This record gives sequence, C-alpha cells and structure tokens, in this order.
Amino acid sequence: MQSSSSTVVSPDWPAIVAVVLGATAFSVAQGLTYPLVSLTLESRGFSPSMIGVNAIAYAAGMGASTLLIGSLTSRWRADRLIIASLVVCSMCLATFAASASFTVWLVARFLLGFFASVIFMLGEAWLNAACPDRLRGRVSGLYGAGICAGFAAGPLAIPLLGSEGGLGFALTAVYLAIVAFATGMLMFSTKTVPEPSSNGDLFRFFKAAPLLVGMVFAFGFADIAAISAMPVYFVKMGYSQSFAAISVTVLALPTAIAQPFIGVLLDRLPRERVALAAVSVAALSYFVLPLVRSEIAILTVFAIMGAAAFSLYTCALTMLGERHSGSMLVAGSAAFALAYSVGSGAGSGLTGAIMDAGGPQAGPISVGLGLTAFTAALFFARRR
Repeated sequence: MQSSSSTVVSPDWPAIVAVVLGATAFSVAQGLTYPLVSLTLESRGFSPSMIGVNAIAYAAGMGASTLLIGSLTSRWRADRLIIASLVVCSMCLATFAASASFTVWLVARFLLGFFASVIFMLGEAWLNAACPDRLRGRVSGLYGAGICAGFAAGPLAIPLLGSEGGLGFALTAVYLAIVAFATGMLMFSTKTVPEPSSNGDLFRFFKAAPLLVGMVFAFGFADIAAISAMPVYFVKMGYSQSFAAISVTVLALPTAIAQPFIGVLLDRLPRERVALAAVSVAALSYFVLPLVRSEIAILTVFAIMGAAAFSLYTCALTMLGERHSGSMLVAGSAAFALAYSVGSGAGSGLTGAIMDAGGPQAGPISVGLGLTAFTAALFFARRR
C-alpha cells in the first residue's frame, strides 16, 4: 500500500532504516572508489586526461538517471528499483576487480553513476514518504550524518586494502551485496513506497520550488569548492600538502556529527530560519578563512564551513517533504540531483579560475560573496 508524506501519521521505521542503511553503504563505497579508481588507473600508466574521462563517465551516468527516473518509476516500484540498483552497483565494483580493460571500466563507471543516482533519488523520496512531519528534520539529519560519515570512512580503507590487485573493489562489492540483501529483508515490513513520477513532474518542480533548488545549488557550490579548491588554496598560501589533505577529513567528520543536531533544530524552529542561519554561517566562514593564520584556527573554521554548507541540504530535504507529496517527492529528489551537479561543477570550476586570475585569497572570498547573494535572496523570499 502506498502512502505519501502528507498522509503518514506514524513513521515507517523499516523503510527509514532501509533508506539510511542503503545510502550510508553506498557513501562508503563511493568514498572508497572515488580515489581508488584514480589511483589504480594512475598506477597502470593511464594519463590524467584518461582518468578524467573515466570520471566523466560516472557523471554522465548520474545525469542520465536523473532524466530517466520518471520512466523508471512508472514501470517498476521504487523499493524494487533500489534493491536492483544496489545489486548492479555491486556487480560494477566486482567488474573493477575482475577486469583491467579501460573500456570495460568506462562502461562500469557509467552504470555505477546511473544506479548510484537512482539509489539516492528514490531513497530520499522514500525517506520523506515514510516520515511524519514532526520527525522529518531529525530523520533527515540522521540520513545526512550517514552519508557524510560514509564518505569520510571510505578513503580510510585504502591504506589497509591497497590500490593494487582489486581487493578493495571486491570487498566493497560483497559489502554492497550484503546491504542489498538486508534492505530486501527490511522491505517485507515496510508500509510506504514513493509514488511514481514523470519527466513532466521534474520540470514542474523547478517552477514550483526554485528556492529549494537554489539551496541545493548553493550547497553543491560551497561543498565542492571546499573539497576541491580550498586544499589548493592552502598549498598556494604556503601550507603543506599533508595539511591540505587533513583539512578534507576535518571538513567531513564534524559535518556528519552536526547533522542530527541540525535535524532537531528543523523540528523545533521555523525551517526557513534554520536554512537562512546555515547559509549565513557558511558565507561568513569563507570570509573569515583568509583572515586566520593558525592551523588550528583554520581547521576550526573549515569544520564550521562544512557543517553549515551541508546543513543547507538537510534543510532542503526536510522542506521537500514538508511542502510536497506523492509524485513530486521523486521529482524533487531528481531536481536536487541536477542542482547539486550544476552547483558542484560551478563551485570547482569558477573558484579555480578566480584563484588563477585574482590570487589564492580571491577563491574563498568569491565563494563567500556567492553565498551572501543567496542569503539575501532567501531572506527577501522569506519576508514575502
């Protein structure tokens, strides 16, 4: 029996656990395979441009799934699509372990991006469909914490498993297969499932909720700027490469810890006010970064920056379920995926170009200005 977020009175805990389990598991897999694919290809003698082509295949798969999600949900139930996607992702990772062909890897990376995006889009729609509004912020916070912790934990396995021989890919494939089985078992007890969507719903959502889409765009812009451009900023400012690498870990872990607390605030305070505070703090942290010199102070600002930026996504996910139901939940999740892709591309590309043109300090200042502009837009929209 299908239920939408507007009709759920009590939480569908089996569905919530299944979604958080699946998203966290795949976040661990992504956190491991993102650097592991690059390191393995580099050790096999492939050029940076070829490694980049392989990464583009993943992004292309994500984009394709976003445009096809309406057709997929009109043919198959969302819960079954999630299980099938976990199984296919496990098979793709096993392919990385079994084959050394660059062409095979290219196809596997495309499929990995396609079905990973399906997992996240349908999972987020289901999370909202399974959750009553009184708990929506806290559940979204736990979901965000699982994703952040998974991405942070994945790379830690590389020193243990190594980048040769395919052991890391093989073990991750087994891990995802086990999670797919556990998710399938949980689904026997679920009471909800997201309603089918259509491609038309995606475009209607962009028109109906531009501020929610803008929040995810701003998150993608600030998040990827912090992960990809700020380590370069640190090196250019005279800090060591090891410090630049540590900064990314420091960004991820406090972000995961902060999300459940943000979820509590979302359930107790006006949600737009929490979003406004999050983007304001993120903007301020970018402005403060060039003013501090102590490494401890820099890492503290960086931790606040990451927690505030990701909180925008937790806010948007909570407000999606609060304001929309039925087929618009899947459409909204697909719109978020597109907005994040565009925002992250802009965050890494524009920030790097601005740093080349105006010097290292122009990087964080430009991101801070962009977030300030969105803060103003959110403030005036809230007043209206």
